[in-house]
Amino acid sequence: MKQPGDLAALFLTLARRDMKAFQRLSSDPDIEDATVGFHAQQAAEKVLKAVLSAKSIAFRRTHDLAELMDLLADNQMALPPNADTLDELNPYAAELRYGFVEPHGLDRTKTQKVLESLFSWAENQVKDL
Repeated sequence: MKQPGDLAALFLTLARRDMKAFQRLSSDPDIEDATVGFHAQQAAEKVLKAVLSAKSIAFRRTHDLAELMDLLADNQMALPPNADTLDELNPYAAELRYGFVEPHGLDRTKTQKVLESLFSWAENQVKDL
C-alpha cells in the first residue's frame, strides 16, 4: 500500500500532466472548451486529491471538486486560493466529455491563473512529506 506522501506525489505528477495538456490546448482557439476544460478540471481534481492524500484524509472516487474541498473544510484545513471559483470547472468533468452537458464558455486566462495558485498552494501543503 502506498504511503500518504507517495500517493500525494503521484497525484501531483498526474495533475502536472493535465496542467501541461491544458496549457498547450488552451492556446489553440480551435480546440473546444470541453476538451480544454476537461484537463483543467482534471488537474484541479488531482491537486486536491494530492493534498487530501498527504494529510491522510480519505475520499471516495469522485470528480466533484466541491466535495473534495468540503473534505478539506471538514478536516479543519484551509481551502485553496480561489476555492469559490474552482467548482466552476465541475461541468468539464466526465459529464461534459460524454456530451451530457454543454459548456457555457471557459475563460482560459482566468483558469490558468486559478490553476497556478492551486498548484502553489498544494505544493506548500505537501512540501514536508
